[in-house]
Amino acid sequence: MSSFGTLFKISTFGESHGGGVGVVIDGVPPCMPLTAEQIQKQLDRRRPGQSNLTTARKEEDKVIIQSGTENNYTLGSPISLFVANYDFRPVDYKSMSQVPRPSHADYTYIKKYNIKSSSGGGRSSARETVGRVAAGAVAEIFLKERFGVEIVAWVSSVGPVQCKVIDFLKVTREDVDKSLARCPDLEATEKMIKCIQEAKADNDSIGGVITCVCRNMVAGWGEPCFDKLEAKLAQAMLSIPATKGFEIGSGFEGTKMRGSQHNDMFIKKSDSELGTKTNNSGGIQGGISNGEAVLFRVAFKPPATIGMEQNTAEMSGKDTVLKAQGRHDPCVVPRAVAIVEAMAALVLADAALIQLARLSAQSSFKSPLQFTKE
Repeated sequence: MSSFGTLFKISTFGESHGGGVGVVIDGVPPCMPLTAEQIQKQLDRRRPGQSNLTTARKEEDKVIIQSGTENNYTLGSPISLFVANYDFRPVDYKSMSQVPRPSHADYTYIKKYNIKSSSGGGRSSARETVGRVAAGAVAEIFLKERFGVEIVAWVSSVGPVQCKVIDFLKVTREDVDKSLARCPDLEATEKMIKCIQEAKADNDSIGGVITCVCRNMVAGWGEPCFDKLEAKLAQAMLSIPATKGFEIGSGFEGTKMRGSQHNDMFIKKSDSELGTKTNNSGGIQGGISNGEAVLFRVAFKPPATIGMEQNTAEMSGKDTVLKAQGRHDPCVVPRAVAIVEAMAALVLADAALIQLARLSAQSSFKSPLQFTKE
């Protein structure tokens, strides 16, 4: 499916080598200030051709707001955003028309649809994420203006290179963007750049991990039992091309701890709110946000399309040697930072609208719960 969300809902469209890509957003509240320039900032962080660490495909990715706004304010009607494709070269894919790329979606798309785009990856291409990033930028404006929520993602590893522990309560996008690798640890950045460049020189690719924090969160977002907040975040992140893993809070490391070590003890943070001393839960308990920062990590595999010769098979079953053509990222994580932020924003905006609707419906009724105050 190409749609995501319940109340804040998006539908992306377009293929990597078609006329363009985009998104239709439904559920954006009316009267919200919105300009193309605000959306463009995030698209510029995702666009190809930023450096020698990314694909050489050159796209300006200039967004056009086709509907849903007037005089830089949202109307409450569906917002359509469009980005034209310019720099695509179908000739690069002729030699691969009969050979599904190993670990790519070529084979599975053919088996599912009995047809696929003749060039590029079509809907399986990371080009599809242009619409997600554009929509995520709109969701972020809503979250920031209405609740003060801030979302920042960064590259925490490339191949075997790990960055130092980052203060997730203080790190900013400006800190992240100082690095070509989008890692706020400048010492690790140099090693990451070398790792990516070495893979590229070998006509190979390399994977990595992105860490994301959502700050100034509101308690109460998330819908048990099947639409828990971490479940929706996992779905959103694992829908991004090339993702292979997701963990939140202590993640898999938490399995090595005892409950007495892992439990996040409550403390009084204000007259009406509790907080926690630690955040092993990653800001979510019982599938509902607890008001602490939401912290998670997303693993990306090495890009499948590489220029190195690979012994594989044609669709007919005949053995062949594939040396993939075209322009492709040797590592996706530097550009995927904006995609992770976008998908997080879309999940949170949807969860926020659902909770606002519940609170509005409940406003005429008084809770029977009574808590003694000091």
